[in-house]
Amino acid sequence: MIDLDGTLLDTIPDLAVAANMMLKELGRPALPEATIRNFVGKGINNLIERTLTNSMDGKPDPDLFKQALPIYDRCYKSVNGKYTTMYAGVQEGLDALRALGFPLACVTNKSERFTLPLLDYVSISQYFKVVVAGDTLPQKKPEPEPLLHACGKLGVQPREMLMIGDSMNDAQAARAAGCPVFCVTYGYNEGHDVQTLDVDAIVASLVDAIPLISKVN
Repeated sequence: MIDLDGTLLDTIPDLAVAANMMLKELGRPALPEATIRNFVGKGINNLIERTLTNSMDGKPDPDLFKQALPIYDRCYKSVNGKYTTMYAGVQEGLDALRALGFPLACVTNKSERFTLPLLDYVSISQYFKVVVAGDTLPQKKPEPEPLLHACGKLGVQPREMLMIGDSMNDAQAARAAGCPVFCVTYGYNEGHDVQTLDVDAIVASLVDAIPLISKVN
């Protein structure tokens, strides 16, 4: 299982452009991309709340949030994939994992309406037998249900299903599901250092994870 934002793709430029388009429509000042980078990690609703309040824990006025949500949705849809880049080692890693016969799932907190077009836009959707998006289930990471759902779809026991991500969400979800977990050194993680996370390995890239993976027959 592989996370999307911050693990496979650097989507911050898209998210930041959309967030600032939303703020402009609402008559609010723009935020630096570096600030928005730290706000990413727990889904779009949280990103909007943090952007509106310029705070990790802020809660905007409910009427303002209700007004902002469809604006952000429209803005993000218009730029989804346009400024996104693939991280180094991802293409090679996906090719190698597929060649080794590993079934792959993409497990993300991004809504399906954005996830599927983005995977198509960057031409990697064909690698994933299963995609679990942020609205596939009632629960999102860091809850374990998305990971367990992917395990069930692929017929793999959680203890035999590796999660590769970039954040506390991925680490906590994997531990709760009973899955091993690796984290990459890049990504978002809401501004926290991945070295502090409870993970089985920290890797510089997806392709660097492969020597640490063994296939269970």
